Amino acid sequence: MSINKLNKIQIGRYAENLMKIEFMRLGLEVYPSEVDDRGIDFVVGHDNNYYAIQVKSSRNLNYIYFKKDNFQPRVNLLAAIVLFNPSDTPSFYLIPSTRWDSPDGFFVSRDYLDKKSKPEYGLNLSKRNLPFLETYSIDNVFYNFL
Repeated sequence: MSINKLNKIQIGRYAENLMKIEFMRLGLEVYPSEVDDRGIDFVVGHDNNYYAIQVKSSRNLNYIYFKKDNFQPRVNLLAAIVLFNPSDTPSFYLIPSTRWDSPDGFFVSRDYLDKKSKPEYGLNLSKRNLPFLETYSIDNVFYNFL
């Protein structure tokens, strides 16, 4: 089955499950969240350290965002990104939420004052920006975070 046939909710759940499997592959304990009402999809644990994980995915290198009311940067909050490649296996990235404390052209912070949209942290994905994301490949950063 092609991932292009999945709707937005299905692709999000698929990405979350793939990310859980990836963390298990790396030897972490995975604790599912029964309700995603606080912007946490699941928790991972290793050596009495626990990290809240928020998963986002993209099929077409589109803009990814985290609503600020549910995603407040802190040491134990990580953004897990799953990029679906049409002809390849998915790519996994792990970004500390504190990275958004210093926004730039790739990691953005938008407050949308007096607008309909709620404040958010975002990731400007594009082919040109992929090298910036590669720094956060899960295999490159896993042992530094955990």
